[in-house]
Amino acid sequence: MLESKKILDFLDYNKILYKCDVSMKSLTSFKIGANAKFVVYPENFEQVKSLILFCKEEKLLYYFLGNGSNIIAKDEDFLGILISSKKLNKIKILSNNKIYCESGVNLFKLCMFSCENSLSNLENLYGIPGSLGGAIVMNAGAYGSEIKDVVVGVSHLDENGNLFYLKREDLNFSYRNSIYQKNNFFIVSAILKLEKGNKEEIEVKMQEVLKKRKEKQPLEFPNAGSVFKRPKNDFAAKLIEECGLKGLKVGGAMVSKKHAGFIINTGGATEKDVRCLIEKIKNTVKIKKNVDLETEVKFLN
Repeated sequence: MLESKKILDFLDYNKILYKCDVSMKSLTSFKIGANAKFVVYPENFEQVKSLILFCKEEKLLYYFLGNGSNIIAKDEDFLGILISSKKLNKIKILSNNKIYCESGVNLFKLCMFSCENSLSNLENLYGIPGSLGGAIVMNAGAYGSEIKDVVVGVSHLDENGNLFYLKREDLNFSYRNSIYQKNNFFIVSAILKLEKGNKEEIEVKMQEVLKKRKEKQPLEFPNAGSVFKRPKNDFAAKLIEECGLKGLKVGGAMVSKKHAGFIINTGGATEKDVRCLIEKIKNTVKIKKNVDLETEVKFLN
């Protein structure tokens, strides 16, 4: 049970920024969900540590939130604490073409920062609406590139508030997967290794990638990106389209007519709508193609 006064006293004492009763629609790219009772915005890892320990001691439900671009929020209020990485957005150049980034840096900003400093190898990620932390958790990628290609190491806080640094080889990166999929650790920051390049050429490549996204993806509607992981030796969107599911609708949720790998919110979609539509897609593809689709999006349980 949430003891609001105790939580507010803790947040005020530790000078942690917060908001109360925030609509999840404003926190996620899918624009779905009821309210979050508490959303907190730590500005350094010490504040994150204090939050983790407080929630553990008080047995409070908590969830780490980046840009909310891969999350389907609940139709009921989230009666816990959402710990947002939004204020953890520092980024700076290190030596040897390395960059230090905090987890809340969004990929747009990261790509632009790299371009401005004539650093290459992030161009294919331009336009992905997530945060660096979220990108590391799911090893985000596009057009043949993945975040793992540039990660040197990652700092995180475990469930006891202990700070650790893991090198890339210890992060168990694979397709849309990392060690962070299997735990509740908070990514604080990462070091990325890029390559020196030509600023104008980098910018042209970024604009080409963004143009391709706009042409092929339903960015004009609220969505959570690709819903399904790529099956072995195939493509989820291709299978869904071949099953005649483009335009399939449940409530306000619909399989995009522009890109079958996306589910869009046509207006008023609920978590229940999305879950039901996902199950219809998975069942149909299993029956017609004998392929088990695995979801890439995450539900806020």
